[in-house]
Amino acid sequence: MDKSTLMSLLVTVSVCVAQVSCRRLAHVKVLGFDWKNCGQPDTPAVLKTLALSPDPITIPGDLTASASGTTDVELAAPLPVTVTLEKEVAGFWVKIPCVEELGSCHYQDACAILNQLIPPGQDCPEPLHTYGLPCHCPFKAGSYSLPQSDFYVPDMDLPYWLTNGDYRIQGVLGNGNGKELGCLKVALSIHSN
Repeated sequence: MDKSTLMSLLVTVSVCVAQVSCRRLAHVKVLGFDWKNCGQPDTPAVLKTLALSPDPITIPGDLTASASGTTDVELAAPLPVTVTLEKEVAGFWVKIPCVEELGSCHYQDACAILNQLIPPGQDCPEPLHTYGLPCHCPFKAGSYSLPQSDFYVPDMDLPYWLTNGDYRIQGVLGNGNGKELGCLKVALSIHSN
C-alpha cells in the first residue's frame, strides 16, 4: 500500500480500537484495487509501483504486496495530508464527510499519526524492519522499495458508515507551506457478509 492509503487504514483502525462508532465485519472482501498518481509532473513524492494480491483481498486473510517510490525532498513534520473519500451511490460519486477524524478529512501532521501508531524508539513492523524501510519521519530524499512480501490482515473494526460499495480515495501530501508533495488516487470495492 502507498503511504496515504496505509495511513488512512491505520487511522481507521486506531480510531476504531478506541471504540468510536465501529463494527466488526465478518468476511470482508476488497475487490478491484487500483491506483494512480494524481500529482503534477514535478511533484517530488511519487509512487512508482504498487501490487497487491490476491483479488479479492479477504479480511481476515493473507495479502502479498510490493511497492516502490521516490521522493526528491525530505518528508518531515509537519506533514499535512488531505484525504477525500467518495462512495458511488445510484451512479453518482458522493463525498463522505469527515466524521470522527475519518472520511474526507485534513490531517495536520501525518508524522504525528505515525508516532501514535508506532511509538518512536519502537522497531518498525515487519517487513519494513527486515528491508530497512523507515516508519517514522523524517523520510529522507531517495528511493524506497518493498520487495514482494506476505502479510496477514487481521479482523478489524470498521466505521459504521463504511458499507458495501465502490469507493474512491484521494490523498494529497503537503509540506505545511501549501506546496503539494505528492498525490495518489485509489479505487476499490468493499463487500462483507
